[in-house]
Amino acid sequence: MEIFTLAAVSLIISVSILLRRDRGPILLSFAALCFAVFLHKWGQFFGSVVPSDFWETTSFLGLLGIPPLAVAFFQNLVKDRHVLRRRDAAVTALVSIALGAASFTPFRERFSFALVLEIYVIGILLVCLAALILFTIRRTAGPEKKRFLYLTLACTAAFLLSLADLFQHLHGAFPPLSNIFIAILLYFVLMFVTHTQMAELREIMARTLFLAIITVTATLMAWAILRLFAGGTTPPFTHLMVASFLIVIAIEPLREILRKLLMLLFPDSRELLRSLFAFDAKLEREKSLLLEEMAPVFAHEIRNPLGSIKGAAQYLRSEVSSDENRKLVDVIIEEVNRLNRVVSQFLNFARPYQPDLKPQDINRVVERAVDIIRANILSEKITIQTDLRSELPAVNADPEQLVQVILNIAMNAIEAMPEGGTLMLRTRRIESDEGDTVAIAIRDTGPGIRREDMKNIFKPFFTTKERGVGLGLAICQRIMRGHGGHIRAKSLPGRGSIFIIRVGIPS
Repeated sequence: MEIFTLAAVSLIISVSILLRRDRGPILLSFAALCFAVFLHKWGQFFGSVVPSDFWETTSFLGLLGIPPLAVAFFQNLVKDRHVLRRRDAAVTALVSIALGAASFTPFRERFSFALVLEIYVIGILLVCLAALILFTIRRTAGPEKKRFLYLTLACTAAFLLSLADLFQHLHGAFPPLSNIFIAILLYFVLMFVTHTQMAELREIMARTLFLAIITVTATLMAWAILRLFAGGTTPPFTHLMVASFLIVIAIEPLREILRKLLMLLFPDSRELLRSLFAFDAKLEREKSLLLEEMAPVFAHEIRNPLGSIKGAAQYLRSEVSSDENRKLVDVIIEEVNRLNRVVSQFLNFARPYQPDLKPQDINRVVERAVDIIRANILSEKITIQTDLRSELPAVNADPEQLVQVILNIAMNAIEAMPEGGTLMLRTRRIESDEGDTVAIAIRDTGPGIRREDMKNIFKPFFTTKERGVGLGLAICQRIMRGHGGHIRAKSLPGRGSIFIIRVGIPS
C-alpha cells in the first residue's frame, strides 16, 4: 500500500503541474521528476502483484530517470553555478544511459549491478541535498533564506526518517516507511515551488495542517463506522489513512480536470460552470474586502508620525548651518516623501475607486495615453509606434483608469530601455471561447522579464527595481478585473516583453 501511495501521489502532482498555466522550468523539471518516481513505483507495485518483465522494465527505467531529473530540478531551483552546473545534469543523464545499456548485458544478472544502481541513485540524491544545504547557507538573511531553510529541513528529515527502512530489513515487525515520507516530501516541495512568498507558504502549510486534521478525523470516523457495521472486518487503519490522504491531495487536480471536461461537454453553460467553480475567487474577494477595511487605519497610523518627522526635519533644515548636516536632513525629508508615496500606492491598491464604465472608443484612449507618453522626458530615446485597428467595437471602460493602466505598463517598458528602443502599442479584436474582447498589446524591445519573475510580476510588493514599491502592476491588474478584463504578460528573452490588456465587448 505504501508503494501505491507514493506512485499515486507523484502522478497526481505531475498532472496538477501540467494543468497549470504558469508552469516554468522549475515546475516542469519537478513534474518530470515526479513522473519518473511514478514510473518506478508503479512498475514496482504491479510487479509485486503480477510479476512480468514489462513492469520490471518500467520500474527500472523510472529509477534510472530519477538521478538526472533530480539534478535538473535542483539546478533550476538554486540557479547557482557554483553549486550545480548545467553539465552536471548532462553527465548524470549519460551515466543513467550507460547503466540502462548495461542492463541488456549479462552484467545485470549479477548482485553487484543492483548494488551499484542503488548506490548511484542514493549518491546523486545526497549530492542534490548537499547542494541545497550549501546554497541555503550561502544565501543572505531574509525571507528567501527562511523558505529554503524550511525546504532543507524537510528534505533532511525525509532522508533521515527513510533510514527507518533499515529496521524493516533487520526486524520484519517494522513496516517500510520511506515511501510515505517521500510522498509527504513531494507534496511539501510542490507547495514550496508554487508559493514563492513566505506569507503564502505559511498560509498554505497552515491550510495543509488543517486538512491533515480533517483527514485524521474522517479516517477515525470511517474506521469506527466500519468497525461497528461491517461485522468486525475492517481494512487496516493505515490503509484508510493513506486513502484519505490521496483524496485530500487529489481534490485540486480532479477539480480542474472536471471543470475542463464539463466546459468541453457543455460549451453553452460556461458562465454557470465558472460561477460554480469560482470558490477561490470568492475567497480572494473576501480577503480584498478585509484589506480595504484595514488599509485606511494603517495609512492613518503611518502618516501621522511621518508628518511629524517631516515637519521637524524641515524646521531643523532652517536651523542647521553646515552643508553636511543640511544634506542629512534632506535625506530624511526625501525618505519621508517616498514613504508617503508608498502609503498612497498601498491605499490605491487596497481601495481602488469604482470604475465609471461607459462606452469608449479604445483607440482614442490609447492615443490619449500615447500623447502623455511622448511628453515625458524619459521617452526621448524611445521610438513610439502605434498600430490601431479601425472599426473596433466600443467597450465599457473608465477612460481615466484605462489610461493609468497603459501609462504604468508603458513607463515600465521605457525604464527597461535606458539606451533607447521601440515601444509598440497595438489594438485588436480577439475572438475566443472565453468571449469576444478588445485587446491592447504593449511591446518593448528591452531585455525582457526573467522566467522566474514572470509568475510574480502581478503580486503586490514584488519588484525588481532598487527603489520600487511593487504595486504598479498589481494595481493595473486589479483595475482591469474591475472592468471584467485582465492583463497577461509574455517575455521574449533578449527581445523584450509584451503585455496584453483585454476588455470584454458588451453583448
